[in-house]
Amino acid sequence: MSTNVLRTRDGWWVARGDLAVPVDTTAETTAELIADTAAVRAARESTEDGVPIAGLDPLSPVTTPCRVVAQMVNYRSHAKDSGFTGDIPPAFFRKASGSVSAPGGQIVRPAHVRFLDYEVELGLVLGAALPIGATVTEDDLPKYVAGLVITNDVSARDVQLTKTQFYESKSYPTFTPTGPFLALLEPDDFPHLTSLRLSLSVNGELRQDRTLTDMIVRPAQALTLLARFQSLDPGDLLLTGTPGGTALKAPPKIAEKIGALLPADVKWKMFFRSQSRNPRYLADGDVVTATIATPDGRIELGRQHTPVVGT
Repeated sequence: MSTNVLRTRDGWWVARGDLAVPVDTTAETTAELIADTAAVRAARESTEDGVPIAGLDPLSPVTTPCRVVAQMVNYRSHAKDSGFTGDIPPAFFRKASGSVSAPGGQIVRPAHVRFLDYEVELGLVLGAALPIGATVTEDDLPKYVAGLVITNDVSARDVQLTKTQFYESKSYPTFTPTGPFLALLEPDDFPHLTSLRLSLSVNGELRQDRTLTDMIVRPAQALTLLARFQSLDPGDLLLTGTPGGTALKAPPKIAEKIGALLPADVKWKMFFRSQSRNPRYLADGDVVTATIATPDGRIELGRQHTPVVGT
């Protein structure tokens, strides 16, 4: 069974039901905590009563700086929403690790961003170095992946689309809420990954709800593809894509054809005029809630509550 770990300003904790037991460790980074297996095990097996988790203020269990890499269009439902047909080539992009934020913190919308979107994603936290040229099989996955976290790949769509700029549009501070739990996995947990269900709601309205069976490129293959050009280290984070249900949807085919004939500034002006009537984009005061878990609770990554505020 997986072990859920939290991080606060006071240190690391192992969650046991509604209580948390402190981990007796000098680890300051996620990589160091993952390596201190004895301390984590001791906290898990401790007879100490612990403190209520509800009274803790969790930070991201993924410490920074680290590499943050993300997969693009990696769920069939999202591909459909985005207007893709046929085979979709695997693609990756980077996010600034300065975007990683607490699971109960605020999502801060920059003043120039009008179309702020959400993307619940399963995050893989590396437990071992992934060298260039590595081939990762399903059996190898426990060697490289130490644990899982909830992430939200918050996206400034007006920046992303007009500049074709993923790095900027997804890297503003607070644009990667992460946690609350880092679920440290045992080898027998990995066959259960496809049962994980990703859910995201805005103000209580369910927007995204899919299991990993909807995923196109699964973790072992993703790490193999990534290792063609990118090495990773323990504590680095891979976001594995989002299911359908985001605010952004591809325009109808006829609109795409008309837009292709227009000058770029006219095309985008028309597109964003239509998007301004879309109520699903995040607004100041909205609260985003995200969960990831298996139905039987074997792997349960907690719950994010992140309010949206403007600058």
